[in-house]
This record gives sequence, C-alpha cells and structure tokens, in this order.
Amino acid sequence: MTERTRIAAADAPAPAHTFSQGVKRGPFVQVSGQGPVDPATNAYLHEGDVAAQTTRTLQNVEAILTAAGATFDDVMMLRVYLTKRDDFAAMNDAYGAFVASRVESGVLPARTTVFTGLPREEMLVEIDALAVLAS
Repeated sequence: MTERTRIAAADAPAPAHTFSQGVKRGPFVQVSGQGPVDPATNAYLHEGDVAAQTTRTLQNVEAILTAAGATFDDVMMLRVYLTKRDDFAAMNDAYGAFVASRVESGVLPARTTVFTGLPREEMLVEIDALAVLAS
C-alpha cells in the first residue's frame, strides 16, 4: 500500500491544532479545513466580510494543493462551512470567481455547503478539499 505523506505549505497557515495541512496517499490529496488566516502572521483577516474571507480561505487551500503537486483541476470536491445562511450569496459569488478562474478544464469541482458553528467567532467560512492527481 502507498505511504501517507504529510503536506506542508509555507504559503498557508500552520495548523493550530494536532493535524496536518494536508495528507497525500497515492493520487489522493486531502486538504484540511482552512480559514481566512494570513499565513505570515496567523491573524484572522477580513472580519465581517464573508466574500474576502472566502477568497483568502481559497488561497490557503490552493497553497496546500500546490505543495502537494495539485491544482484546482485535480479537485473533486470542496466542502464549504458557513456560519450564517445570509452569507451564502456573497460566499458563492467570491467562490465562483476564484474557482472558475483556476479550473482550466471547465469542469468545476463538486461542492457541499453546510451551515454550522466554527472554531473561532471571527471565522465566517471554512473550506476543505479532496483532490485526485492524474496518473
């Protein structure tokens, strides 16, 4: 069986808890849930602005994908966690602009959006990803 590899990206925030930024096994890459955190300072950004938080969060996801040798064309599924139903439209617009600009194939990843509580009050959005590298 293929060995599991921890993915570490300098351009994404270091995990604050006991988990990896991402894990790769064979062609599969799982990116841990990311939030709107500045990787240089670990500060939470864009308080109250879900669109800006979505963009920053996706930049963090992208940095981990890149460290694993993946792109958004390799992403099969993104899961979005929101704290407020009223933020859906703004998140969806920012998400759509970001992801569509990075998917050269034109086949957008599948997505699930869940409304839930998040670990930090200032977090309006968290996103994780599952990618499968082409063989």
